[in-house]
Formats: sequence, C-alpha cells, structure tokens
Amino acid sequence: MIPLFCTTIIPTIGRPSLNRAVESVLAEISTVPDWKIIVVNDSCRPLPPEGWQLSEQVQIMATSQRNRSVARNCGAAVASSQYFHFLDDDDWLEPGAIAALRELAIDSQASWLYGAFRLVDNQGKTLAEIQPSLSGNCFVQVMASEWLPLQASLIRADAFWAVGGFAPLHSLLGGYEDIDLLRMIAYEGEISGTQQIVSNIRSGDQSSTTDYANMNNQNRQSREKLLAAPQALSRLRRAVMETNNTAYWHGRIFYYYLASIIWNWHQGRLWLSISRTVHALTSAALAGPAILSPSFWQALTRPHHNQVRQVIEQRGLALYNNTNWID
Repeated sequence: MIPLFCTTIIPTIGRPSLNRAVESVLAEISTVPDWKIIVVNDSCRPLPPEGWQLSEQVQIMATSQRNRSVARNCGAAVASSQYFHFLDDDDWLEPGAIAALRELAIDSQASWLYGAFRLVDNQGKTLAEIQPSLSGNCFVQVMASEWLPLQASLIRADAFWAVGGFAPLHSLLGGYEDIDLLRMIAYEGEISGTQQIVSNIRSGDQSSTTDYANMNNQNRQSREKLLAAPQALSRLRRAVMETNNTAYWHGRIFYYYLASIIWNWHQGRLWLSISRTVHALTSAALAGPAILSPSFWQALTRPHHNQVRQVIEQRGLALYNNTNWID
C-alpha cells in the first residue's frame, strides 16, 4: 500500500456546493494515488447520490450536527496521512493547486504550508486575490489575526495532533477555530508558502455558518490561551526579530499584554492581571530603543490591519455586515 501524503477533509451540512468542492479535489488527484478525500456529513440526513461518491479516493463518514470543527477532528482522526487539508463545502480548489502544495512540501519541513487564494462572492465572481507573505516564525503576526485560510493550506499531521486539533466545542464556536489552530501551531512550528493561487473561498456572511457576531470574544479566548503558554513572550520576541518593522511588532506584543491586563482585571482575576503586567513591562524593557519609535506607539494605539483587511478596504468591499473587524 502506498503511504498517504495528504487527506482532504470536507465537513458538510449537505449544501449543493459540496459537489463542486469534492470534484475540484478529485480533478487534481485523479492520477495521485497518495491523496484521499474524507467527506464528513454533519447534516444528520443522507447526502443526495452523486457520481463522486463512487470514487475509491473518497470516504464518507457522518457526525450528528456537532459543529464543523468536531467534524474536522473526526475526519482527521480516521485519516492516516502525513498532511491534512481542510476544505469547506462551499469553497473549491484551483487547477494546479495540489501540484503547487506538494512541491512546497518537498522543499519545506514547515508545520503549516499555504498558497495564495481568491475571495469570491456567492456567484463565484472574484472579489480579491490575496498573496500572504508569512514565513518562518510568524507567531507575533498570527497573534494579530493575520489569516492563512485552511482551504489554501496543508497542515502536518504531527503538528496538528501535537496541539490537540481544533479547539473543543465549548471553547470556540463558529468561526475563529482556524486562526486559533494557526496560532497554536505557530507557537511551536514554522510557516512556509507559495504565491501560486490554490483555492477559491466564498466570502461574506450571507448563508454562512460562521458566528461573526461572536468573533471578538473568540479572539480574546484564543489569545488568552496562547499568552498563558510558558514560552509565549520568548516566542513572540523571536518572531519580531524575523520581521522588517521590529518597532511596530514590539508595540503589538505590548498591546497583547495590555489588553489582557485590562480584560482580566475586569474579570476579577487579580493575580493573572498582575502576571500579565510583569510580562508587559518585561516586553517593553526588552524592546529597548524601539519603544521610542512612532511605529511602536502606532501599534499600541491603532487597530492592526491584516493583509485581507487591507485588500478589502482598498477595494471598498463590504463583505461582513454583522461584526466589526477584530483586533
């Protein structure tokens, strides 16, 4: 038996767009014996019969409306491959995507591999093309909610399970689990990417299963969890050394801890607030002369505009109506 290189895991609630998602992967792996697809039906009803269900490269399993992250974890649990690729049932791969990602995996041992991607509307019209530029230790950037979508990424299976997979259902609900997973993996591992477009991602809150209204709270939960990690400050500072604007990212570290101080104080967590204060002061001291830079104070006093946000705002797009941008 040929060892599996990758498994594409597609959680679904039975939307008609599932056919396009599966077929886009099948078209890429029809001659690739070491890549399989697992469709996780979380709809509690049978999927309508389709031709792709007869493919030997497709496995179908069922969960019982337990949330897409639970479905993803279940799919990963039965997969036996070196990498995982998570695709939503309303998104699809670009021709040549798998070849590009495989080539990247051959050249890099990073825990998270990614390609560029398109944001599209409900009719499949291109809204924007995003070419992320993250590489190496990117912990400080992903703590600022820089986004590498699952649909455009391969994740090493050992790195995925080392952090326990997607966050439990009671912890993060409906939307922030992808950035939370990216943060957990970036805390330990490296990131590498290609500028080739590999996926098309439907954008906007219409017909979406994402709870955009709750994403600020989810962001806070995720960030608090990572700030509690034993080497968080050390990992953040090492990531800053790999950036171009070190003063700005030193300011962002101070911002993370300051926001945590205030939130924990209001939650009545006095000792945790004091601990965060010590870390904040330490980060400021270690920033050295950077603390005098205007970029440091810009990072501290203004919201961070991640790359996707910058592109969307430059194009004047209004994709999300139910929430403010998170920071």
